[in-house]
Amino acid sequence: MNKIDLATRFRGFLPVVVDVETAGFDSKKDALLEIAAVMITVDDNNQLVTGETHACHVEPFKGANLDEAALAFNKIDPYHPFRMALNEPDALNKIFKPIRQAVKEHQCTRAILVGHNAFFDLGFLNAAVERSGIKRNPFHPFSNFDTVSLAGLAYQQTVLARAVRVAEIEWDQSEAHSAIYDAQKTAELFCKIVNRWDAEIGAPTIPSTKQEIN
Repeated sequence: MNKIDLATRFRGFLPVVVDVETAGFDSKKDALLEIAAVMITVDDNNQLVTGETHACHVEPFKGANLDEAALAFNKIDPYHPFRMALNEPDALNKIFKPIRQAVKEHQCTRAILVGHNAFFDLGFLNAAVERSGIKRNPFHPFSNFDTVSLAGLAYQQTVLARAVRVAEIEWDQSEAHSAIYDAQKTAELFCKIVNRWDAEIGAPTIPSTKQEIN
């Protein structure tokens, strides 16, 4: 097996698993309440593995909508004093700093968001970046890796809890629907699928420029 090089394995993108918890489904109007990012790295056995987790509670932005059904589902009190929440710009900068560092260390061009229903997480992330006026977003603005599709291919499952269980990864339902837990389980699932592909099919080789053109 060829040594996994994160600088080339995903076309220069560094996969970073992200999960958000929100106060609704509209990224422009509903509050972003939690964000967690799990780094992906390579171990001594040439396997993709989960790295550090970076997470933050987020204060609702001014004028944000707080949908009661969403809050009842994720059991978040946006204004609980023990949340120690940061405003959106500070929260994003806290999350982005180690991601930018990892992109540089792995000699990648930028990060790519990995998520379960990744369009949802990326939509809220991009909306918060826009509101915050952040110019150096480390993530690709629209490309992503969606573990819904990957799990459907590998395990015939699209629900995170079911895919994780079929993949023989431990799952605790009582911990679900927190950004940290869901991001960590999504990261484990992503690593397991990629590792399984590389072991059974073989890691892809990088074509020459001529081959790419043809």
